[in-house]
Amino acid sequence: MDQTLVATPDRQTMDAGATRRRRFAMVLLLVGLVLAGAGLAAGSDGWSLPRWSDADAGLILGEIRLPRTLGAWLVGALLGLAGAIAQGLFRNPLADPYLLGSAAGASLAVVLVLAVGSLGGAMTVMTAASGLARLGLVGAAFVGAFVGVGLTLMLARGAQQTPRLLLAGVVVGVVLSALGDLVSTVAPEALRGKQVFMLGTTGFLGWASVGVLAVGLLVTLPVAWRLARVLDALTLGEDSARSLGLALARWRLLLVGVLALATGMAVSQAGLVAFVGLAAPHLVRRCAPAPNGYTVVASAAAGGTLLLAADVVARSLVAPQELPVGVVTAVLGGAYLLWLLRHRRLG
Repeated sequence: MDQTLVATPDRQTMDAGATRRRRFAMVLLLVGLVLAGAGLAAGSDGWSLPRWSDADAGLILGEIRLPRTLGAWLVGALLGLAGAIAQGLFRNPLADPYLLGSAAGASLAVVLVLAVGSLGGAMTVMTAASGLARLGLVGAAFVGAFVGVGLTLMLARGAQQTPRLLLAGVVVGVVLSALGDLVSTVAPEALRGKQVFMLGTTGFLGWASVGVLAVGLLVTLPVAWRLARVLDALTLGEDSARSLGLALARWRLLLVGVLALATGMAVSQAGLVAFVGLAAPHLVRRCAPAPNGYTVVASAAAGGTLLLAADVVARSLVAPQELPVGVVTAVLGGAYLLWLLRHRRLG
């Protein structure tokens, strides 16, 4: 009887946690569906769905609103996934996907492309938004993100020590950001394109972007879920993780690779969207605390929901004009983190 009395609370706690996680997943699903419908209805002329009898109904829904809605969710999902990996890897709730120099590397690459085009007379900031130039900027941002992470790994001499890796990421980010500012000074025409990239935008997302982002999520999410056990072991401390027989340097390198791939995919398609990768894992741990396997997957879903909500707000708040989605996420994410800080202090 005594053993039953001791074991029952533990079983009840586990059941309550599982129920809480299921409810959180259902809430994310329902909110995501509602926001998807809002994304299809939000346009330059306010909230409206075009009639199927209209000649341009298929163009508006099938070629503009639907791919943008799906693309925004996928970008947020990749950032939420990357944020969960970063916070688990560094065991720091303030870690975000841009911590290892990927943001600064992508920004520098975009500025270089715009600067070369403006100085050579072959491309201006306005034509940079066209299809061919857009593909060039996407590729440059993706490569730049990986170069930034690669420089961080070189400076840190691999992924053997987490503090060294973290410090190297800060140094690389500062240096590459300074180089980007220097290039912008030499070629002022590139400054406007850099500003659009730094603020983040979902306005360029089409079916090609949706395909690239979907492939990125299908590749990174299963790998991250399999590597979540390594993140669980790291929560016990490095000595305990080594005692379990884990080759920490190799597993950290794999985690950094997944982090870089997810971040590079998102950044190349939508620019530097702030706070989604930081806020999504916080939201998951607060609403449905669980091992890292669930946290990684739920953070991807939460990140997609958050960015989709920000995209709807950005499109409809001052219609027919649009706000940069990165500004909306920064305001909403900053407000949430400030509320969380105040709540914990009062609690």
